Order: sequence, then C-alpha cells, then structure tokens
Amino acid sequence: MASAKEYLEFVLEQLSDLDGISYRSMMGEYIIYYDGKVVGGIYDDRFLVKQTKSALEILPEAPLEIPYEGAKEMLLPDIDNRELLNELIPKIAEDLPLPKKKRAVSLE
Repeated sequence: MASAKEYLEFVLEQLSDLDGISYRSMMGEYIIYYDGKVVGGIYDDRFLVKQTKSALEILPEAPLEIPYEGAKEMLLPDIDNRELLNELIPKIAEDLPLPKKKRAVSLE
C-alpha cells in the first residue's frame, strides 16, 4: 500500500522547524533525509526512523516496526510530538556516517 501525499505533507509540517529536511519518493513510499543523511521514511502512512544509539535513548518505549518485508526494524515515534521530533532527527543524523560519494561511471 502506498503512502498518501497528505501524510507526507503532515510529516514535513511536523519537521518544518528543522533546516535540511528533504525527501525522495521511492516505490510509493518516501525516504526522509536530514542534511543529506537518511534518517527514516514514510511506509504505509507510518513515519519510521532508524534505530541509532541516540534514537533508542530518546525513544526507549517506542514500538519497533518493519517498514516492508525483509527490512530492518525501525522505531515508530509519536508523530504528534513536534518538539520530540525536532530533538530526535538531528541526533539520529549525528549518529550516522556521511553518505558515500557515488563514483563517476566511465562511458568508454
């Protein structure tokens, strides 16, 4: 089941106090980035975030959910708690490594 564009808009509104939030549509779902790092996504109209050390400390009681079959479990934060989200997302990004640079492909 694809996620609704309206739900994406709601999540983006909840995160609007943070500079550096972006998203990419992927197979009917949405990947959420903060400062170029994947911090979570929207899957079946659920905003799920990566399990990092900081996320587990901030969300010790958050349920674990599987975004799609075969994926690692992710945390389901309280999407209505804007203050919590604005604390959580930058901390998750701090825990993550920088994205790998993509190699240029030679056409020779």
